[in-house]
Amino acid sequence: MKKPSFLERLTGSSQSDQDYDRILDEDHQFGDEEELQEGEEYQEEEQDWEPDTDYENQQDGELPVDMYQTDDTIVIRALVAGVSPAELDISITRDMVTLRGIREEIQEVHDDGYYHRELFWGSFSRTLVLPEEVAIDEAEAQEKHGMLEIRLPKLDKHRSTQLKVRTNAGHK
Repeated sequence: MKKPSFLERLTGSSQSDQDYDRILDEDHQFGDEEELQEGEEYQEEEQDWEPDTDYENQQDGELPVDMYQTDDTIVIRALVAGVSPAELDISITRDMVTLRGIREEIQEVHDDGYYHRELFWGSFSRTLVLPEEVAIDEAEAQEKHGMLEIRLPKLDKHRSTQLKVRTNAGHK
């Protein structure tokens, strides 16, 4: 059976859910042999599936974020509960931000002891293209109660300054 995607693990949905939607379509005649056989195959596959807890070999999960702007700042917020701030990697360029981290699972019981498994564990990342260039040296990141907030001051493209010309004439 193919490995479920991050979204499928997160929502608990699968391709088979779409098959059931097709079966329950109003044009369907219940009792068709072909449909019953497909449902039986699905049950067999489901019994063979075991959660994959080998996080190092899995793809990164995509970290959900909110991003908005004020007149002079771009703000990015993300829930990073369970991740130490020292374990977060935030890379900033003038037009892009990348967030990376790992949420380590503390497993107190075996997999068969769970009734529900909905939390995401493992590595995650997110790269965002910024709507405007930012001053990377003035960026700030703060975590409070599991909420990461990154404040990125926008570059003021209309700002100008007077440059004085120095001369070395007269110095020998």
